[in-house]
Amino acid sequence: MSGFRIKYKVLAMSVCLALAGGTAVLAEEFLPVSEVHEGMHGYAKTVVHGTQVETFDVDVLGVMKQKGATGGDLILVKVSGDLIDKTEGIAQGMSGSPVYINGKLLGAIAYGFPQSGGRIGMVTPISDMLELWLTDNKKSAYIPRPSSDLIPIDTPLMASGYSAGGMEYLSDKMQDFHMIPFSAVSVDQDTVARPLEAGGAVAASLVTGDLKLGAIGTVTYVDGNQMLAFGHPFMSRGNTGYFMHNSYIFTVIPSKNIPFKLGSVGAEIGTVNQDRGAGIGGISGTSPEFVALHAFVKDKDTGVEKDLNVRMIQNESLLPTLSATSVYNAISTAMDRRGQGTVKFTYTLHPKDMKQKPFTRTNMYWSSTDIAERSVDEIYQIVKLLEQNRFESYALRNISMDMEVTQERNTAKILDASASPVVVSPGDTIYVRARLQPWRGEVFYKDLSFDVPEDQPLGNMVLEVRGGGVVPLPYLLQQQKYNLTEEILSRLRSYKSFDDLHGKLMKEDQNNQVVVEIIDPDVSMVSKEEDGKVKAEIQNKPAGKDPVDLKKKEGGTGLDTDKESPKSRVDTDYVIYGDGQFTFKVMNPSDRDTALKKLAKSNKKLSAKMTTEEKKLIDGEKTDENTDKNKSEKSSPGPKDNGSKGKK
Repeated sequence: MSGFRIKYKVLAMSVCLALAGGTAVLAEEFLPVSEVHEGMHGYAKTVVHGTQVETFDVDVLGVMKQKGATGGDLILVKVSGDLIDKTEGIAQGMSGSPVYINGKLLGAIAYGFPQSGGRIGMVTPISDMLELWLTDNKKSAYIPRPSSDLIPIDTPLMASGYSAGGMEYLSDKMQDFHMIPFSAVSVDQDTVARPLEAGGAVAASLVTGDLKLGAIGTVTYVDGNQMLAFGHPFMSRGNTGYFMHNSYIFTVIPSKNIPFKLGSVGAEIGTVNQDRGAGIGGISGTSPEFVALHAFVKDKDTGVEKDLNVRMIQNESLLPTLSATSVYNAISTAMDRRGQGTVKFTYTLHPKDMKQKPFTRTNMYWSSTDIAERSVDEIYQIVKLLEQNRFESYALRNISMDMEVTQERNTAKILDASASPVVVSPGDTIYVRARLQPWRGEVFYKDLSFDVPEDQPLGNMVLEVRGGGVVPLPYLLQQQKYNLTEEILSRLRSYKSFDDLHGKLMKEDQNNQVVVEIIDPDVSMVSKEEDGKVKAEIQNKPAGKDPVDLKKKEGGTGLDTDKESPKSRVDTDYVIYGDGQFTFKVMNPSDRDTALKKLAKSNKKLSAKMTTEEKKLIDGEKTDENTDKNKSEKSSPGPKDNGSKGKK
């Protein structure tokens, strides 16, 4: 009926009357399942090329009781006709095709049997799909699943704007969501919004802008600015906010499994606000909440610059993957190559709630295999941790990222370091000078100062000097000893509040920093090398960055995550590898002064030289500690302590 404009409650009552065999006006348009029987003949509508809606024959084989996603019935049908012969059966993208019997809408083709040659399918009743319009969009609800013996007609995931490398990376990451993207092209018609019609193509999109990523299917029913489609779930997200787009169908691609429609993600026309067992529902003329992402990439070798602007759906589960794949495409496009490289980037996450703090971080990575993939590891982890934290909602409105990439290997190794004085009291300052050598470059120095904590126990104190991308080996050993999975390890990391989580993530060591911190005795470190297969990731990594993670708890597993280790850091222009330790005597001030005087009288050196415990060199070769010691040049310490310094 063209004048059908009833409110939700009236619609619900009318549907109930129709299903009960009443004389409501809907009974003239919708065919209740109760009136369906074997031998009924009708037709279905869909698009196989362009935007033209075509028909094919449908014959009812019977009713499958209580097989529907909502616990209702499904109608078993056989399809035929010239169109079906041309498409070699029911194709992916036909899901949602409206079926009409005696001029009344029965429902949407939604399930099939590929082994039938694509000629046998199942129809989701329109009465089940109409319930999508009755769902309170502000409340989450149980999402029914189809019976396990049903095979939904998959919705092809179309991707446009992605490079070949970007598509490969996207395909790999979308496996987590059981979806396979296909490369799609666009046509001139994609820039013009068209009204939806039953049997026409529609796309539910996750990303739009310079990149587009969306699933295409068929519209089942349109009432004013509302539509129903698919007849089965897309991602079963319940109340959702996908972008709704027109779609232009280029052709149907044959397949050994099941053919599929190749279509575009066209003009944006509204919002898909429901994704449930009986299909998807949308509203034209609206826009969903989204997260804007801007990525700027500069290839320092070629001078090529790439600007990427996309909008992504506001979804905690999907946003990390959508962000990472989008940024990956930007950097891979700018480089126009694969392989080694060094990347330096700064990114900022802006929350939707202006009262919440933005998140900003800078870091640097080197990869000998795929710098594009290495570049997006951190943004994925950070977005995931913040979006999915257990404390409070941290919905994002904007992500900005600036990146510089070069094929050059901008790494450096800590050769050795010196420190002064060797005897200290709580509150004293230790001056450290690290000697570093870049890959095929000249030696340079970095100076740091470290304040001994006021509550530092008397006795031996070990200071670790390391690159910011070096992780504790004992953490890996603990993982093996106690058979701890990554999930369990992540649970052991305790955060007191969202502010605590936010603050600790922002303070994570950068790979281009030289770090000085207290570490437990006998703790060794291992470099985060590409070839070493120790792939550390921020917080969710199998090996933690902070040596404090290894401090022993009485009666525990040996992991202490609450206390933050005192440390000092300095930035460099290189990804830093290597580590070593100093041992200092911590005494009360009077004993310290006495010890320093004795050392001075005996003409002993007042500076300590660190002992290298590195397990792997930057080039992946075994470390020859004795050789390193012989080659080490004597480094001048920082400002001398005159031995009379007391507590601060």
